Amino acid sequence: MKKEYQESVKKVIDRFPERKKEFLSGSSEKIERLYTPDDTQAIDFETEIGYPGLFPYTRGVQPTMYRGRFWTMRQYAGFGNAEESNRRYKYLLEQGQTGLSIAFDLCTQIGLDSDDPMSVGEVGKVGVAIDSLADMETLFDGIPLDKVSTSMTINAPAAILLAMYIAVAEKQGVSRKQLKGTIQNDILKEYMARGTYIFPPEPSMRLITNTFQYCSENIPGWNTISVSGYHIREAGSSAVQEIAFTIADGIAYIESAIKAGLDVNSFAPRISFFFNAHNDLFEEIAKFRAARKLWAYIMKERFGVKSPKSMKLRFHTQTGGSTLTAQQPDNNIVRVAIQTLAAVLGGTQSLHTNSRDEALSLPTEDSVRIALRTQQIVANESGVANTIDPLAGSYFVESLTKKMESEAKQYIKKIDEMGGMVHAIEMGYPQKQIQESSYNYQKQIEKGERIIVGVNKFTIEKEVPKDLLKIDEDVERGQLTKLAELKKNRNSNKVKESLEKIRETARSNKNMMPVFLEAVKNYITLGEICGVLREEFGEYTEG
Repeated sequence: MKKEYQESVKKVIDRFPERKKEFLSGSSEKIERLYTPDDTQAIDFETEIGYPGLFPYTRGVQPTMYRGRFWTMRQYAGFGNAEESNRRYKYLLEQGQTGLSIAFDLCTQIGLDSDDPMSVGEVGKVGVAIDSLADMETLFDGIPLDKVSTSMTINAPAAILLAMYIAVAEKQGVSRKQLKGTIQNDILKEYMARGTYIFPPEPSMRLITNTFQYCSENIPGWNTISVSGYHIREAGSSAVQEIAFTIADGIAYIESAIKAGLDVNSFAPRISFFFNAHNDLFEEIAKFRAARKLWAYIMKERFGVKSPKSMKLRFHTQTGGSTLTAQQPDNNIVRVAIQTLAAVLGGTQSLHTNSRDEALSLPTEDSVRIALRTQQIVANESGVANTIDPLAGSYFVESLTKKMESEAKQYIKKIDEMGGMVHAIEMGYPQKQIQESSYNYQKQIEKGERIIVGVNKFTIEKEVPKDLLKIDEDVERGQLTKLAELKKNRNSNKVKESLEKIRETARSNKNMMPVFLEAVKNYITLGEICGVLREEFGEYTEG
């Protein structure tokens, strides 16, 4: 570094010491005082940075990015029953949202009907309750499925919820080729970080590869999986761990599908990703750029894919739920705006912005509108979408991108040495790494080494939360009444036949999707289908 500058810095520091002895990123990585060409001279522009829309896609997956059209603006929404959620979706679409993102309640996420004894008290609490095709029909009533792209946050029973979505589309007269959207369908991160699993890994991976095959042959515009780093980050991982473990999960899904006999080129273009955006602006931007580059090289060199579509890492971003605070909730609007910038400057394809009151309850209509307006202001007023990857060439950002890529590669190498991600999870490796990062982060907050405004600094007298959204207890009673009525009026012979077909198919090597589709059309419930699968596949228990 230039001698004259070093001497100048020394003089200043002698008189005015810097605020801290060491500056750290959100992931506790050391940040230097200054970055110069020395930090980027080993980075080759053509092979490591390049041009948007071209390998290795560090600068984005499309040649013109947001100059063509903005990212898809989604708001994760769902609560109570299908009627209430349907009203919220229509409200958000009226406000300019461009895609739907469905939140299911915990019972639905683990394949239980609302009348299951284990569902008591949880029906409709953190998402919408979907027991059968009848609920799904209500959920999308008046919403033309050929006009919207729908993302469904569902994992263990994803194939069954997708079957319900296809059946609703058929009733609307929408062909499978017109459907666009995503099922999360990422079970490995459930074992690692989130916990809404049902079956053991092997049959779970089978259900996922079944959807890969079915969608590649029938629903060409559907993203068959959203490999999710979001929940890994929410569980406390660092930014590097988020991309490393997510990409290692992606490798595991591809290897599983290849092992099942699928051609990687048939399903790889429909694999998408889902990342978190936290507050450390530059680290988050570098994370997205590093992830794209990592995936491109893995697909090309490890799996030998030829099509550029198979090398492009397309991703949805959600702003960080765990960064929101119950104290001074309006501060969360600012946090979400910073995280929105990180996602957009990082080149996301779609975005969900959290609402200011989500540390306290499900968002109110006012709060979710402000969150959506945050995206719209960044898109239309900030100017950041007018040029592509504007921070490219920054000594700091390029250096950080390279560093995060290198560190993520080390994690992936370690997981490979363990025999892949499924084995690594069984050994508890990623879980332990995440726990350690989470513990260290919390310790920094408690010691005051990391400032959280309104929590450990700049606090005020406790505010009384107002206008929070509460789920009416009548929702559960109403859902039970509807479900009882449905079961009473179904064709019992068709119910029996459909469940028997599911059992027979589960015992074979056949694709499960066709029998799921037939069953949901006969109004077999999610809990009944998962009940048969539980008997055939067993249930996973954490070791």
